[in-house]
Amino acid sequence: MMELEYKDHISPILKDGVKNYLIDIDGTITEDVPNEEPERMVTCEPFHDALETINKWYDEGHQICFFTSRTENLKQITIDWLDKHGFKYHSVLCGKPRGGNYHWIDNHLVRATRYKGKFTDLVEKQVTIEVFKEDGE
Repeated sequence: MMELEYKDHISPILKDGVKNYLIDIDGTITEDVPNEEPERMVTCEPFHDALETINKWYDEGHQICFFTSRTENLKQITIDWLDKHGFKYHSVLCGKPRGGNYHWIDNHLVRATRYKGKFTDLVEKQVTIEVFKEDGE
């Protein structure tokens, strides 16, 4: 159960130190399988480092949500695959837009991490990002 803090009649936030991971599936925790080839979704293997890292985050108390471009009709295949391979998670959301180059606009802080072939603990790095112009700028 997610522990949330409520104050000032705004959207709830997670407790300090808890991250809400939204993790893609295809090309991120397993080979890149397109929706048009659902038979491969049953037989593909997870990336070992992804399984270990995600389960570690779950055990540390973070929220794990798989957020995938797989369509709703492929959700049960996806859940069965995650369970078969021992992934620990809280939820699965289908219907993420396909195509990448995401620009997520939200009233909560959003941090994006691009997967580049290796799943490890996250490290802090300074980068340039695009933000909305603030008053007076």
